Amino acid sequence: MKCLASLRDIQKRIDSTSKTKQITKAMEMVSASKMSKAEENAKSFVPYSEKIQEVVAHIANSNMDTAHPMLEQREVKKSGYFVITSDRGLAGAYNSGVLKKVYETIQKRHQSTDEYTIIVVGRVGYEFFQKRGMPVSKSILGMADQPNFNDIKELASETVQMFADEEIDELTMYYNHYKSAISQIVTAKQLLPLTDIEEMAGSSSTSQYEYEPDQEQILKVLLPQYAESLLYGALLDGKASEHAARMTAMRNATDNANDLIDDLTLSYNRARQAAITQEINEIIGGVAALE
Repeated sequence: MKCLASLRDIQKRIDSTSKTKQITKAMEMVSASKMSKAEENAKSFVPYSEKIQEVVAHIANSNMDTAHPMLEQREVKKSGYFVITSDRGLAGAYNSGVLKKVYETIQKRHQSTDEYTIIVVGRVGYEFFQKRGMPVSKSILGMADQPNFNDIKELASETVQMFADEEIDELTMYYNHYKSAISQIVTAKQLLPLTDIEEMAGSSSTSQYEYEPDQEQILKVLLPQYAESLLYGALLDGKASEHAARMTAMRNATDNANDLIDDLTLSYNRARQAAITQEINEIIGGVAALE
């Protein structure tokens, strides 16, 4: 009876693991589909980002007398951290890598919560900071798997305005940069102030532009739009990374389920063989006793 009970337990574990495997396999396929679309979205946004960068750099460097708060470095009294995470887990180290980097940076740089504020995208990041009593001034939860600019426009605009109003004196983005389906890199990038204008100009073309009404007025409009576009670009990059990380995590889970099923099947066969051997021995023993 003990062997039969053991066999039933092993069979239940095999059945349970097989059902889990079906789920993780389905989630892998869904994430692969979402990743393909997210990767396409991120790549298609690059030409717009590069063009607005080129125009901004051309204006700022051709008219050095033009001043704008977003181009000026000032004493840092309060820092802002824009953190992109996901709303769901089961994505491997996608969230933990970003959150660990932000947390370590804040612990190293700041002695008081008055010295910084956090703007966060994603429920995982929001709950992480809330549990640790860290100040979150703005957040957005429930972001779409394939976001458009309208999904983040208000948050991006308000974040950039915080810098313009001197509520913060610098803004740094933290997100996962999508390198490939199996490689996502935790990235920290200073967004404001825009200190890389000269580098941007060096990489832009030498095209000549005619501006109406004038360069200074256009720069006032373009600079906030450029900063907002960088936030949106990071979000698209992060979404591609999220789906890739979840796809990889689900693939690993499926592989682990296969390994576990193989081990359990081997144990089941051994236990079944042992039960059969025991029954044969009992029969032989019974026949010998009758003789």
